[in-house]
Amino acid sequence: MLNAFDTSIFKSYDVRGIVGSQLTPDFAYAIGRAFVQALGRNNICIGRDMRPSGTDLLEALTRGAADAGADVTQIGMISTDALYYAVGHYGYDGGVMITASHNPAQYNGLKFCREEAQAISLDTGLGAIRDLAQAGNFATPPRTGTVRRRSILDDFGRHCVSFVRDVTKIRPLRLAIDAGNGMAGLTVPYVFKYLPQVTIVPLFFELDGNFPNHPASPIEDENKLDLRRAVLEAGCDLGAAFDGDADRMFLVDEQGGFPDGSIVTAAVGVATLKKYPGSKILYNLICSRSVPEAILAHGGVPVRSQVGHSLIKPEMRAQNIPFGGEHSGHFYFRENWFADSGMIALLQCLDLFSEEGETVTQAIAPYNTRFRSGEINSPVADADAKVAEIAQRFHDARIDHLDGLTVSYSHWWLNVRKSNTEPLLRLNVEGDTLALMENGRDQALALIAG
Repeated sequence: MLNAFDTSIFKSYDVRGIVGSQLTPDFAYAIGRAFVQALGRNNICIGRDMRPSGTDLLEALTRGAADAGADVTQIGMISTDALYYAVGHYGYDGGVMITASHNPAQYNGLKFCREEAQAISLDTGLGAIRDLAQAGNFATPPRTGTVRRRSILDDFGRHCVSFVRDVTKIRPLRLAIDAGNGMAGLTVPYVFKYLPQVTIVPLFFELDGNFPNHPASPIEDENKLDLRRAVLEAGCDLGAAFDGDADRMFLVDEQGGFPDGSIVTAAVGVATLKKYPGSKILYNLICSRSVPEAILAHGGVPVRSQVGHSLIKPEMRAQNIPFGGEHSGHFYFRENWFADSGMIALLQCLDLFSEEGETVTQAIAPYNTRFRSGEINSPVADADAKVAEIAQRFHDARIDHLDGLTVSYSHWWLNVRKSNTEPLLRLNVEGDTLALMENGRDQALALIAG
């Protein structure tokens, strides 16, 4: 049971905690048993990232799941999107990825999914796992499950490349990739062996869960400075940075610029519409207004959504949407069981840029016309009161509450929403000009701080 453990490490969509104090092999064993029993799993796979603590956690989690009666397949060190692929492609009825994504070295964690890589959140199974593990009411199964190992990376590489319409039409690009000492350092060679015309300039491909070079969190521009330098010094056509478990991806253009997740969403949306004309394309409401404009301009139907994979994936399933993107670097694909993959997003960008025959800056110029603040987090004592105050201040705007509060004017907008896990407000602002964005940002931050 988990009575001796800190169950606060159960977050909205996963488990994350400090290794040794919050996250231990005993904890992992109990969670393995609870995952199988609470959700009725029979045949699961488990993978892990390169963090040193992953070895012991993998073995303990495996024992717990097998002792609960499930057959377990260990798929070794992999990326999170490879775990999703394995669950969907091989027909497992559940999967667990041992990773803390972009968090610092002292952390590790667990991400769970059901059959067909369907996400599990607190409301859809993770809470039940937590409660059963804490109570310790484990049933005795009729049998102990089996344990086997399987290598999946060759199949995963072929799967990713299948999203390219014609591999022979990918230009002989020079591509710098910063793996951040994370799992992209392992997966990239398995993918790009099918694209020999692309020259890879590798940065920090050595698997090292201590992250000796920089944090594996490319949403922060300071963590892309090494990649920018490599792109400029090596004369690359573009660069790509992955986070620690390689499910998120960010670009660097040939001039060393940092197109954000909105721009990638627009580009991959356009690439998707070339393959599936007239389709719906989903984007979350933090994305630039340029995203729905690009979708409409290329004959698609934009679908605006809340933030977060546990909301986006079911919406895409319900509407049969082939692609969805988020400002945070998560990109979802119908033919990938609606799961996210930074690698597939990168390949679709290469597909689009190759067809257009332009530099990256020229290719993305139609979508990269506005100014965005990026996400600004502010601690608050009463988040609801602050949101109400902001709504009152901008009462003459168009207001909606799809996810937090969105305030929209003709030439700028802002969104403010509460964190799911901390007493924070998250602010995003976009303007048609830098001055409009900064003015809206500063007004909102003054209200939040006041």
